[in-house]
Parts: sequence; structure tokens; C-alpha cells
Amino acid sequence: MTNLTTEKNQNITNLLNGTVNAIKSVVPLNLELQKAKLSEQVLTLNYGVFIGITGDLKGKMILTGDPEVFGGIGQTMFGMPLEGEMLLSFSGELGNMIAGRLSTNITEQGVNTDITSPTIFQGNTTLTGYKKALHVPVSFESVGPMSIYFLLD
Repeated sequence: MTNLTTEKNQNITNLLNGTVNAIKSVVPLNLELQKAKLSEQVLTLNYGVFIGITGDLKGKMILTGDPEVFGGIGQTMFGMPLEGEMLLSFSGELGNMIAGRLSTNITEQGVNTDITSPTIFQGNTTLTGYKKALHVPVSFESVGPMSIYFLLD
């Protein structure tokens, strides 16, 4: 039983480290990451991207923040403001790029994973039905805060 717990803890550490590296390689902005926190609360969100994680780790990755934060990242990356359908499309692609890079990063550590297609949510959204949630607050210079959640099954 101890080996299983040790393996799970190592997988979570790889997940968090892989996320940091993924964000830094995808988003061309200085950022400040806060320490990951365990959350067992129901999540109430307004805008973001939901991506499933399969394989050795099973769960979901959620990027959430104000649409303006996603738009600011997009403007930095593409040099033009993103609104409406373009913002929705970019938000999904941003989540896809980060989750894809995360999957590559942790596969290099021996944790086999794959990701699902991104799902965009907007408006009052409540998420329940998960055992634990890890919350990683991140703030992008000149753009604002975003939260990353991992809902672990």
C-alpha cells in the first residue's frame, strides 16, 4: 500500500512540475505561480477550458479566469485583440496547447497520459463529483490571474 501511495504522490508531483513547464513554454509572458493547494469545495466558475486526462493519471484539467485574461494572452501571442468566437476558439486552443505540453512533459517522467479535446464553458458553472481538487493560482504579468484546477478521480 505504501508503494501505491508513493507512486500517486510522485505522479502528482510530476503533474504539477509538468504544468509549470508547459505554461512557461506555451505562454510568452512572465508569470507568478503560487503553491498548489488542496481544495475539496464545489467549484463555481464563470469562464474557462475543461480538458480530460486519461492514462496513468485520471482526472480533469481546468483553466479558468476572466475572458479578458485569455484575451490578453491571445493578444500577446498573436498581436491582435481576440473577441467573440475568436476568443472562444483561442481559449480552447490555449488549453489544448498547455495540456498537450503537460502530457508530453510527464510522459518523459514515465507517467503515460493522454488528453481529451477541450471544452469551453462560460456563464455560471458548478462542478462536483470529484474526490480532490488541486488548485494552482497563476498570475500573468500585465494580463492578470488565472486558476488551474486538477480534479483527480
